[in-house]
Amino acid sequence: MSQFSPETITLIQATVPVLKARGEDITRHFYGLMLSEHPELKAFFNEAHQAEGTQARALAGAVLAYASHIDRLEALAGALPRIIQKHVALGVQPEHYPIVGQCLLRAIREVLGAEIATDAILDAWGKAYGALAQLLIDAEEQAYAATAAQPGGWRGQRQVRIARKARESELITSFYLEPVDGRPLAPFVPGQYLTLVLRIDGRTVRRNYSLSDAPGKPWYRVSIKREDGGRVSNWMHDQVQVGDTIEIQPPAGAFTLDAQARRPLVLVTGGVGITPAMAMLESAAPSGRPIRFIHAARHGGVHAFRERVDALAAAHDNVDAFYIYDAPRDGDAPHAVGLIGDELLARQLPADRDVDLYCLGPKPFMRAVLRSGRALGIPGDQLRYEFFGPAEDLLGA
Repeated sequence: MSQFSPETITLIQATVPVLKARGEDITRHFYGLMLSEHPELKAFFNEAHQAEGTQARALAGAVLAYASHIDRLEALAGALPRIIQKHVALGVQPEHYPIVGQCLLRAIREVLGAEIATDAILDAWGKAYGALAQLLIDAEEQAYAATAAQPGGWRGQRQVRIARKARESELITSFYLEPVDGRPLAPFVPGQYLTLVLRIDGRTVRRNYSLSDAPGKPWYRVSIKREDGGRVSNWMHDQVQVGDTIEIQPPAGAFTLDAQARRPLVLVTGGVGITPAMAMLESAAPSGRPIRFIHAARHGGVHAFRERVDALAAAHDNVDAFYIYDAPRDGDAPHAVGLIGDELLARQLPADRDVDLYCLGPKPFMRAVLRSGRALGIPGDQLRYEFFGPAEDLLGA
């Protein structure tokens, strides 16, 4: 990333206190400006996250992190792969960056006023934003080109047909997607996701859904939970039928299974978090690597893929499954009732704790599992997780 002059660094750092106090006001105003003046960009954003304020909070944290580390940007390097992959998944293009930059600088000026957001401050932020934008543009171009160059790869959008719909639980349905052009599909790494590009009521929307089957098949599978009030999930469940066509972006995502690792693999999932873990389990089960598959659900009616996981455990001695329900129905047969905590997780781990633990599910569930994992002595770099929705971490999404 470009090095900035001492003056630019000083000016950016001077904005840190006001960003702590007013950052979310700035980012809310930014999104309002950009999406009202450039409605073509609405398709890149989840309106539910906008309404809930999670997108604005994530971006506010990102801007603050960037300002706070402007003199040591190497500290931010770990966050960049996820951001790059998210942008590539959505199809973000170089021409989008000037729009974002102009609206962000306007939002800073309009929220803080000219006395605080002086011309010198805005000039410094313009340089800082420009450097970050160019870094992302270059990295994203490399990713686009690499994806297009691989066997079965492509760039941009590709049309697929709904070959099959399969009901996995009362809430989750799987969609099997086959290419309309009959050409092979690009490979992917378990844990990655697809972006579906959909036309709903005359509007284009984009949504990310984890790939839930092993790579190397003539289809992609995504498994979608019906969300209360979810515009896209309900449309997929109710309106999309076998034979219909939709468009997709190539697989993307930085949260992936390390297939070379030989340590025991522990997959801990809650609710719809099971979907990327299924791709991991399907891929890793034949390897002989010890696998512990732990899934938490409210009850058996909303527990997806139980029969398939049981079949994999029966077919592979290295796979063990454990299910916990917090509100079981009559006739349910979980291995435990309640919530995952230190004691329960400890019983599922080897004594030496030298495992790779992948955690996926609602944020409160993941926080609890990761807290338990740390308390039980699993090394921090072997605790891996993925957020659903805007990540509340460095630089946003």
